[in-house]
Amino acid sequence: MSSIKQFQVTFDCAEPERVARFWCEVLGYVVPPPPKGFATWDDFDRSQPPEDRGSWFACGDPSGVGPRLFFQRVPEGKVVKNRVHLDVRVGTGLVGEERLAVLEAECTRLVALGAVRVRLLLADDDNESCIVMQDIEGNEFCLD
Repeated sequence: MSSIKQFQVTFDCAEPERVARFWCEVLGYVVPPPPKGFATWDDFDRSQPPEDRGSWFACGDPSGVGPRLFFQRVPEGKVVKNRVHLDVRVGTGLVGEERLAVLEAECTRLVALGAVRVRLLLADDDNESCIVMQDIEGNEFCLD
């Protein structure tokens, strides 16, 4: 059995492009060029049937190492906690006050982008500190 070399993470959301651009800012991801024959993504979107316009958007790691993120419009809103979430690893290798300072600085940056701080989970015997947050549509993620 061969191992999978690539995967994407898919988000259900109301406004795919808006949420994708938020995550581009969070992760340093980029929007790929539009499909061949289109000067812009807006041009591509206008070529689609009305019911499909704005129904999806994607972005990726410019280095090609991280997974592609795909955002698809769904009719229902988010009503319960995510079963899967992203951990944004800004404090890897750091402990104590140094880790908290890095987490807090990143939290401040992301709140300015529209994220919501939910709570700080302080270190215990098994885990280092992290900050639970929500993106601009309420999807939970952690600053870890």
